[in-house]
Amino acid sequence: MTEQRPLQLTPVGALRFNTDSAKLEYFDGNQYVNITTDSPEQNTGGTRGIFYSGQVSSDRVIQFVNIDTTGNAIDFGDAVTDTRVAASFSSRVRCFKAGGYNDPSGIKDIIEFVTFSSTGDGTDFGDLSAARYNLCGFSDATRGVVAGGEQSGSPYMDIIEYVTMTSAGNAIDFGNLLAANQVGQNAGMSSPTRGITAGGYVPGGAVNVIQYVTISTLGNSADFGDLIGAESRTGCCSNAVRGLIGGGDPANDRISFIEMASLGNAVDFGNSTNNYEGKAGMNSPTRGIWGASDGSGTDTIEYVQIMNTGDAVDFGNLLASRRQVSGSSNGHGGLG
Repeated sequence: MTEQRPLQLTPVGALRFNTDSAKLEYFDGNQYVNITTDSPEQNTGGTRGIFYSGQVSSDRVIQFVNIDTTGNAIDFGDAVTDTRVAASFSSRVRCFKAGGYNDPSGIKDIIEFVTFSSTGDGTDFGDLSAARYNLCGFSDATRGVVAGGEQSGSPYMDIIEYVTMTSAGNAIDFGNLLAANQVGQNAGMSSPTRGITAGGYVPGGAVNVIQYVTISTLGNSADFGDLIGAESRTGCCSNAVRGLIGGGDPANDRISFIEMASLGNAVDFGNSTNNYEGKAGMNSPTRGIWGASDGSGTDTIEYVQIMNTGDAVDFGNLLASRRQVSGSSNGHGGLG
């Protein structure tokens, strides 16, 4: 008897046991992906979110929270450089910061990291191909990717490059952003297969473009859809299925979302507790949180339940009021 094709499309989130690899997999909308056997609970007792450096107070300070609970941030250590508006990405083990701007010494190309399961100071990892700031980062479990950015005199860049997070070294060329979007002040998020950038600023003003790449390959980005409005300096976070975009410039309190396995425009989710742009976004598989902001800075941390919709609620406070902070977690969507 000939086996027949399924009568309906495989739904996103469907599970199967792969008898060849002896691993459990889930369908992300494009392909089946391994379900990781590692977890942030095993490493840190919960999903740890790291707020990496920033501006306003004690620029080198690294601080962390347990995203699965609520409460105030705790001191983690000190960064190698006191840069702000840098990119951030992470594996289960390491949290990275790349590039950024330092007063008064200028724009940096440094990539540094800390280890989630311990506390301590940042360690040098390597360098970007060029110094830049106002760039974004995203990652799967293996590769960390940075995209866009600005250089001295505000020329905007379409560069995408990556590192392998388990070994130290300099960033390698990945591809380019959409030709019309040599962009800075963009934000990143990821599923286990896709890295997505949202919004940003180009010569002439903010854009509403959402674009994506497949992290495990090399190549240029492709169009995903549009934000609800043109904005830069949004704060993004995601689990393996849904990506959230919080706030932006022009300053607003909007939270919107996308389904990352498909293509399409952002949809309204709810509202933030404040209307400042430049929040640092990070998440566990169930919660998205944002902390700090641009403007005059804030110490507010807030959260939402990613698979619901609704307004953000208070989570706790940072060690001090800050702005233009980078951040990531060991439970984000790119890790499965």
